[in-house]
Amino acid sequence: MKKLFAVTLGILTAFGGFVDIGDLVANAVVGSRFGLSLVWVVVVGIVGICLFAEMSGRIAAVSQRPVFDLVRERLGPRAGLVNLGASFFINALTLAAEIGGASLALELATGVNYLLWVPLVALVAWLVMWRVKFETMERIFGLMGLGLVVFLVALWKLGPDWGELAHQLTRPPQDEGLPTYFYYAIALLGGAMTPYEVFFFSSGGVEERWTSKDLVTERANVFVGFPLGGLLSIGIAACAATLFMPVEAVPDSLGQMVLPVAAGLGKVALGVVILGVFAATFGATLETALSSGYSLSQYFGWQWGKYVQPARAARFHVVVLAVTIVATALILTTIDPIMVTEYSLVFSAAALPLTYLPVLMIANDPDYMGDKVNGRFSNALGMVYMVLLLVVAVAAVPLMLATKAGQ
Repeated sequence: MKKLFAVTLGILTAFGGFVDIGDLVANAVVGSRFGLSLVWVVVVGIVGICLFAEMSGRIAAVSQRPVFDLVRERLGPRAGLVNLGASFFINALTLAAEIGGASLALELATGVNYLLWVPLVALVAWLVMWRVKFETMERIFGLMGLGLVVFLVALWKLGPDWGELAHQLTRPPQDEGLPTYFYYAIALLGGAMTPYEVFFFSSGGVEERWTSKDLVTERANVFVGFPLGGLLSIGIAACAATLFMPVEAVPDSLGQMVLPVAAGLGKVALGVVILGVFAATFGATLETALSSGYSLSQYFGWQWGKYVQPARAARFHVVVLAVTIVATALILTTIDPIMVTEYSLVFSAAALPLTYLPVLMIANDPDYMGDKVNGRFSNALGMVYMVLLLVVAVAAVPLMLATKAGQ
């Protein structure tokens, strides 16, 4: 019964913590402009993040070593440093977006300008990362993020034309050009396969001392929690397609993105979804900041993690604090958090091969994995995704420039 409870709680946590500010922004904007014609990208992204996370979690469980430690050892210091640089940059940019997202949620709840909330969000996040146990932190904010399920209920209450939504699955809007269509496809993929999720997940496995005996728990969290989170992403897009697309409106603020919930279910549900948005973005703030500390500490061989006393992992906590300060400073420049989110998604997609390839290599190496290496199906699927991510990496920045970031 205890094992079943752990698996169930892990699934709910993965479900509630899957949608961050990137998923919310990307799916709401795409739903309003393209309807459900890009749902296939969400499906591709969910399969990809499941593959990516399962390999990383299995590596952590079998080797009891963190991913970046193995990346440096397997690829060598120079190649590992390139991987580290790309991951760290994406984490820092994503962290700024998540701090901004949590602050915007507080602005919605209180009416106080989000810039006044930014330092407080960053301070509380740092205190939580410094003092709260890993498992407690992960579960509290993951379960609170389940408030976003209100989007699915709101979709039903809005009473959409289900036949029209189904038709949108195979019919891109005629007034949107192909470059813009594929730009947003890349943004959606970047939102679904954000690298910090994978490195946080695998480092969390080491924090919680997973072994090969925990592979059932690890795989249940991945193969059930993430697809359910993907369903929630599709629900957000469908709400936007139902409310905004008929009037040719595109939500450009967090307040507008949650309007479908208010329109379908009223003020109480709006309060629940705002709580869910705050929990999801604040939880992602913790994950991205910790992932920055994990990656740098693991690469350089420093003591790291929340399972040791802060004094014994001083450099790890200094990195977490420093990257939080930098991300906070970026948002306090008054740059639009939604814009930061959109750019972070594209850069995340562009950098995916650098973070994905080493994990694929290590998952196939019997020196690290023994008999737990990838099977034939996982390898075939892994190579398909490697090619796909290379294409995405080459196309991401040119499409962003050509479309002026989807304008």
